[in-house]
Amino acid sequence: MANLMRRLIEYLSRGRVLKRRLPEEFGGAMIFVTPDAALKLWGNDLRRVDPDLLNAAAELVFPGAQVWDLGANVGLFAFTAAYLAGEQGGVRAVEPDPFLASLLRRSAANQPAGRAAVEVIEAAATATAGTVEFQIAERGRAANHLAEVDGSTQAGGVRTIRRVAAVTLDSLLKGNPAPDVVKIDVEGAELLALRGATNLLAEARPRIFCEVTAENAEAVGALLASFDYDVFDASVPAAERSPLGAAPWNTLAVPRPRERARP
Repeated sequence: MANLMRRLIEYLSRGRVLKRRLPEEFGGAMIFVTPDAALKLWGNDLRRVDPDLLNAAAELVFPGAQVWDLGANVGLFAFTAAYLAGEQGGVRAVEPDPFLASLLRRSAANQPAGRAAVEVIEAAATATAGTVEFQIAERGRAANHLAEVDGSTQAGGVRTIRRVAAVTLDSLLKGNPAPDVVKIDVEGAELLALRGATNLLAEARPRIFCEVTAENAEAVGALLASFDYDVFDASVPAAERSPLGAAPWNTLAVPRPRERARP
């Protein structure tokens, strides 16, 4: 009965748009959300939707920061980062789902003064630019994923498949400020996104907060280590963290300092 009731609520959530405010400590701005992404968004307190995401933004984003949000969903991280970065900063929200991207654009157009501008890029981040098949989850859109990866069990099947634009992180660097912080939540496609980020990892060297699935843990850890990054569990208090080999679910990747070349 409980599962039947949940499925009914999920069905009734499709296409619904609500206004919610960010927590006051993150500026309290209004954003447009949908419980079609996650049922928690029926609630009024966005602190409860994804506290790890808010904690990561508070730790990583500083005034004037350039921030990229890959798999931006309804923009909880993006608009929190816009407040923390302030008007001297910049945020790029990358989201391939046309419905969610439309909500991001509406939220971006209604942000108060003093925030970083939020640019919405309607595309998937992957290893090669072009177009890809993107699956809209039968259940919550937060579980949408590229057709070439398994995605999450939370998807509950496929509602529909769309052909969407694909970009690499390196292509986003061209002609734009390099990011200081990159958040990645792409439902199993994080390894593909990082494989398209050779220049980003080698030259721009942002700090990265990334959700990593178990099947990608070893490969993501090895890839980041090859670019002289240390990998930590962001769920552990900062004072208690130590470098890891495999990437954990909530990965914090920090570039190692490089010695200056001798004159």
